[in-house]
Amino acid sequence: MSTHSSVPTPTGLVLVPPGLAKVVVTDTELGDVRGDEGFFHYRQYSAVELAEKVGFEQAWHLLFHGHLPSAAELDALRETAGRLRVLPPALADLLPAICATTGDSLQVLRTALSAWGGITGQRPLYDADEDERLSSAMAAVAVTPTILAAAHRLRLGLDPVPADPDLHHATDYLRMVTGSLPVERDARAVEQYLVATMDHGFNASTFTARVIASTGADLAACLVGAIGSFSGPKHGGAPSRALEALDEIGTPDRAEPWVREQVARGARIMGFGHAVYRTHDPRSEMLKAVARGWDDPLVDFAIGVEATIERVLAELKPDRPLYANVEYYAGVVMRLAGLEPSMFTPTFCVARAVGWTANVLEQARDPKIIRPAARYVGPPPPQPVPAGERAPLPA
Repeated sequence: MSTHSSVPTPTGLVLVPPGLAKVVVTDTELGDVRGDEGFFHYRQYSAVELAEKVGFEQAWHLLFHGHLPSAAELDALRETAGRLRVLPPALADLLPAICATTGDSLQVLRTALSAWGGITGQRPLYDADEDERLSSAMAAVAVTPTILAAAHRLRLGLDPVPADPDLHHATDYLRMVTGSLPVERDARAVEQYLVATMDHGFNASTFTARVIASTGADLAACLVGAIGSFSGPKHGGAPSRALEALDEIGTPDRAEPWVREQVARGARIMGFGHAVYRTHDPRSEMLKAVARGWDDPLVDFAIGVEATIERVLAELKPDRPLYANVEYYAGVVMRLAGLEPSMFTPTFCVARAVGWTANVLEQARDPKIIRPAARYVGPPPPQPVPAGERAPLPA
C-alpha cells in the first residue's frame, strides 16, 4: 500500500516510501550495494574482485568472521564444511518422501531445512550463545547443496550422490548434481557465480531472515522464512527465464524485432533491469568474462543479443536505463558448466545461504525485535471510551 495518501499520520508515526525503498533500518558490517555506482562489496573487499580471486570457502569465512582466512583457518573451514555436507541419516531417509510431494526445489529445500532444524535440535537463537549460533549457521550452509542436489536426482528417478567431504564446496555441489566429477573450468565458473551472489544488501529474503532472527527464533526458522520470501516471482532469481528468452530469439537477426515486440505488449525483458542498479550490474559483467572461457556459440550469441537489447531499450525507454543483470549471464554460465535450467535458482540458494545466515548471526546480536508500525486507513473506528465501559456495537 502506498504511504502517500491524504490520510493523516497518527502522532509518533513517520511515513516512509513504499516498500521501504532507500530506508535505512539498521547498521551492518557485512557489505553494501551502491546501485548508482554499479558496485557492491563484502565487508572491506569488492565482491566482484573476490569472485575473481578467491574460492567459495574463503568468501564464506570472510562473511562469517570478518577477515579472509589464513591457511590454517581455511583448512579448518573446509574440513568442517565437508563433514557437515553429509546429510544426517534421518534427513536422508525423509528426503524421498518430501520430494514425492512436490517437484519444486525451493519447496523441497524449505521443507527439508525445517525438518533439519528438528532433527539436529536447533535451539532458539535467543537461548544459544555465539558459538552455538555459528555452528548452526555452518551446518545449514553446508547441508543446503546436498539437499538440493539429492532432490534434483530423486526428481529424475536417480539415486542421490553422497557428499565427498574431501572436495571443495562448489566442486562437490556440481558433482552431486551431475553425478560426475567436474572439470576444473566448470567447477571454477560455478564457484565464481556462487561467490558473486552469496550476499547482496537488504533484499527481501535477507530482510525476512533478519526479522525472524530478531524474534529469537531458531536458525532453521530464519532460513525457511528467507526461502519463502525468495520463492516469490518478484524476488527469486530467474536465470532460466533469461536463457529461455535467448532460446526464443534463436538467431541474432531476430533479437531486435523480438525486444520491440516485448516492449510493445508491456512484457518484462527477462535478464534486464535491476531494482537497485542504475548502471551495469557488476555481477553480469564479471560473469560475461567467465562465459568467455568457453569456446561455444552460445557465448557469442548472448553477447550479441545483449548489445542489441540494450540499444533498443535505450531507444524505447530513454528515461530508464536498462542493462543486463546477473540473471542474464548466470544462465549461460550454468548451462555451459553442466547444470540444467531447473537447477539455476537452487544454485542461487547455495550461494545465498551464506548471506542469509551471516545476516542472521549479525541480527541475533541485537536485542531489539524488529517491530515497525502500519498506518490504519480503513473505516473510522469508534472513539475511545472511559475505562470500564464498553463501546456500543452496531444494531
